[in-house]
Amino acid sequence: MLRLNCFFQAKEECYDAALQAALALTAASRQEEGCVAYDVFESGTRPDVFMICETWTGEEALAAHMKTEHFKRYVAVLEEQGSLKLEKFDFPA
Repeated sequence: MLRLNCFFQAKEECYDAALQAALALTAASRQEEGCVAYDVFESGTRPDVFMICETWTGEEALAAHMKTEHFKRYVAVLEEQGSLKLEKFDFPA
């Protein structure tokens, strides 16, 4: 299994639009084969930060996810609205 923690920091005045893109990405991604979990968490201490936490059955499922139209569309929006930092962890099923 794979866990990805994607931290997002919004540019000034871009947080709400970025959060809506992240929520739309989450809703679409949860329907994909190989998706174990997909959630968005807002920071309780920083008003410009949230995290997308993803769990996939493996590299194949993640690679398929990254090729979807919704991934490309919403990640492009997030990249326009702020900066992303990705942490990736492998762990046994």
